[in-house]
Formats: sequence, C-alpha cells, structure tokens
Amino acid sequence: MKNKEFMRALRGAGSLVIYRSIIKDPICRTWLNFIESVTDNEPADEILNMYCELFFCLAQQTNPTEGSITGDLWQDHLLKLLLYDDNAFSRAASLYPLEKLCPALLDAAGGDLVRLHTMYRVDGAAAHALVLQKLGVDNIPCGGLPIWQEQTNPAVDGSPKVVNHPGGRILSLLAKSDDWRSHLKDLASYYQVAGVGLYGKYKAFRWIGTTRRLEGIAEPDPIGFADLVGYQDQRQQVVANTEKFLAGFPANNLLLYGDRGTGKSSTVKALLNQYGAQGLRLVEVPKSSLGDFPQIITLLRQQPQRFIIFVDDLSFEESEIDYKELKAVLEGGLASRPANVLIYATSNRRHLIKERFSDRDLEDELHGNDTIQEKLSLADRFGVTVFFTAPDRALYLRIVKEMAQHMGLALADGELERRALLWASWHNGLSGRTARQFIDNLSGEMHMQERT
Repeated sequence: MKNKEFMRALRGAGSLVIYRSIIKDPICRTWLNFIESVTDNEPADEILNMYCELFFCLAQQTNPTEGSITGDLWQDHLLKLLLYDDNAFSRAASLYPLEKLCPALLDAAGGDLVRLHTMYRVDGAAAHALVLQKLGVDNIPCGGLPIWQEQTNPAVDGSPKVVNHPGGRILSLLAKSDDWRSHLKDLASYYQVAGVGLYGKYKAFRWIGTTRRLEGIAEPDPIGFADLVGYQDQRQQVVANTEKFLAGFPANNLLLYGDRGTGKSSTVKALLNQYGAQGLRLVEVPKSSLGDFPQIITLLRQQPQRFIIFVDDLSFEESEIDYKELKAVLEGGLASRPANVLIYATSNRRHLIKERFSDRDLEDELHGNDTIQEKLSLADRFGVTVFFTAPDRALYLRIVKEMAQHMGLALADGELERRALLWASWHNGLSGRTARQFIDNLSGEMHMQERT
C-alpha cells in the first residue's frame, strides 16, 4: 500500500460528517497520529513509536473470549465503532423506514461509509509493511515488531468469517465489500433491530441511581433455560407472556414470587439469553431507585427494542413509601407506560408490603379497611403472578441428578442422593439454589481429587 492510500484514509477521516464522533474515539485518535506520522514523513523512529502505541491500544481493548470479526485488530475496532455510533442517521434509521428519511441525511451517511472504507483499508498488514519500508529493513531486531493477526477462520469463499457477533450479517457484508455505500440499507436494517449506541452494544443494563444513568453490562449472566431444572409450568407462563410482548401483542407485567432459591431470578435472566437476538433487553433496577422510574421509562420509550425492567427481591417495610412510585408506573400514572416496556419483579413475599395484625384492627382508624387495601393493591397491579414453591424431596433430587449429568460428574445414584440430602440438611434446605451449591462443591472436590 502506497503513501497515497494513507493520505486518502487521512482525508476520509477528516471529512466525516454524520459519523464524525468516530474520530474522537481514543484508539481512532492514536490511529490518526500514526497515519499523520507516515504522511508527514516523520523520522523512522517516530513512525515506529506511533505504530507500537497503536498496537498497544488495540491489544488492550481486545476481548480474547469474544472472537475476531476480521482477524485484524484495527478493522475489528472500526467496524464496532460504525455499528455502535449514536448519530443522526443511526437514530433515525432505528425508528423509521429508510424511505422516510431526509435525502440529505442519507447522502451524507452514504458518503461517510465511503470515507470510512478508506480508513478500513489501512489494515495491520499494510501498516506493518510500511513501517518496515520506512525503517529500511526486512524485519525488526529484538524479537520483531508486533503484527496484527492474519485472517482467522476464513469462510469457504476466503472472506473473513464473523465470529459470535450480533451484527454478523452486516459485518460479513462490509468485510467482503469494496462499496460500503451500497450497504446503507443493510446498515439501517441492523439499526432497526439492534438499536444504536449503548442499546446496540449491550443487551443487559443496570440503572445507576447515584448518577441516574444506564450502564451496559458487558458479560451478563449466561444462564439459559437448558440450565434450569423443574418448574416447567411456571417458566412456560413467563415465556408465553414474553413472546407475546416481543411479537407486539398486549402482555402483562409479571410478579414471580415464592420460596427462596427456586429459580425466580434465573428464569428472568434466561429470557435475555433466549430472546436477546430478537431485540429483548433487560434493565436491572434496584429497589432504592424506584423513584427514578419516570426517567428510566422516558429513556426506554424512545428506543426500538423491547425492554424488561427487572426488579429483584422486591418487598417493602411498613415505613417505606417507594412502592407508590412503582404503583403509578404499573397502572394509574398520568403518563402511559410505553408498549416496549414491561416490569418483571421477583419476591419471596406474595403481599409485597409488610402487613401487621394491627392493620386489621380497625378501631384506631376511621377508614381502617383502606390501610389493608392500600397494601394489597401493589401486588394486584401486576397482571400475572407466577408462584414458585419450594421443591419436595423428589424434585430436589431430580434437580441434583440433572445438574450432575450436565456437568459430567460420575457418581453412583445412591451416593449422589445421600450426599445431596446431607448437604441440604447442613445448609439451606431443599431448593434449586441448594442443589446448585451442592453440585458446585462436588465438582470442585472431584476435580481436586483428579489433580492429586
């Protein structure tokens, strides 16, 4: 690759209009510094220093468990910046059909794709070759200069293979294409499904009450329905309601209540791994932030995805009044709950607000029955209540056996049952959580024995 290709890439970066925030990315700034050192004919040592700095920055942000998109660190990073950029075109494309967008906006976005492709072409192999050329050597002493990885896992046609990425289709198209402008419609379709910015990059979020913002969760709990044993009827109720929600039909807010350790929270988390590719997003909100619900819902109603607000272990003491905020959101607030938001809560208590026998003594209050009705009305505002009861001995042992089989633990049934019941009597009683803790302990124990 000649210097003119580097000049074209530099001009392309400086001419970005809609995707201009990409060049504010720290790694992209480091890339620009390297390109400028080449095009300005800086001393060879300075070019080498800029290249090594760029490689360092790229290697630092690479997730080895995620897999490569193209096999090239810079190209990987630029494609992710393109997919997750929050700009006028990506926001509009996520909400409206392409034909309804302003022609000037479409033209500017298409031009930016052409300019981004000039940046994409300056890959690791080209950068490495040019550095060697500037230094006037065939290789670098002292162990050699770091070089980007060659294309990994090529597809049958020799093009780069996209590895485990939600934007796999559009990434494959861009990685193989020399005309990015022609894929403007494909990119818009991706934004419609996946969303933009934070909402496109992550599937799970937590609400940070101190700063009143959403924070993406890079590695949400990977639990799936295949990992859960028992309670099929309860999970089917949750799944059926969620599938109606994803299909755009009316669905209910859910309250999952019952004994501790029965898989209520795990059931909600498994929904994300089952339906995340279909646009489902999970937002974890602590009970202490219920007062922020109006702000949270305002943020979510503007997005194309479907959001489940997840409140875990929900209950209130008699003196707490935050439940009034939740009541207003569930039903009865002046602002309507958007069609793309549901609330799923878990609790060990059917009646979420603590009741006392004194509440039923109506002698000390003129309208004493109102006190009881006020406390019962919160749970009633969840459209569907799903009850998870503690497992009996047979179900507990079935959970243990299936977990042991799933983890490949070879132990005679009689011995497995004996130890599982003993563990339950010593610890937290019969529950799915107890079964998981027992299997984790047994697995660690058996692996330690194999090592010795």
